[in-house]
Amino acid sequence: MSTPPTSEPTLWELQRALLQMREDQRDGIAGLRDDLRADLQVLAGRIEQSVTKDVYLADQRLTDQRLGVLERDLASEVRAREAAEAEAVTARRWLIGAFIAPIVVAALQLWLMSKGTSP
Repeated sequence: MSTPPTSEPTLWELQRALLQMREDQRDGIAGLRDDLRADLQVLAGRIEQSVTKDVYLADQRLTDQRLGVLERDLASEVRAREAAEAEAVTARRWLIGAFIAPIVVAALQLWLMSKGTSP
């Protein structure tokens, strides 16, 4: 069986098919290139947002130093507050001793005098 002469593509049809394939490849490669550029831009953005290990460690050291200063300041404030409270207790005791004790003694003397015994 022989094939009819019209079943084989002509040279013009082959050329059009090759041109179409080249155009499809060119479009595919251009699409891949655009996708790659977009992916690289996203990656560059992520890299710009990342922090290097040295910068991170320096930031951690600075944070540790700040926390150390805050802890020392807090400890000194606690000591100052305890000292102020101790001074307030001492002042209250002095107040009791200086003003209330003589009043109690005077009241005791008045009571004794009212009983008829005088010191």
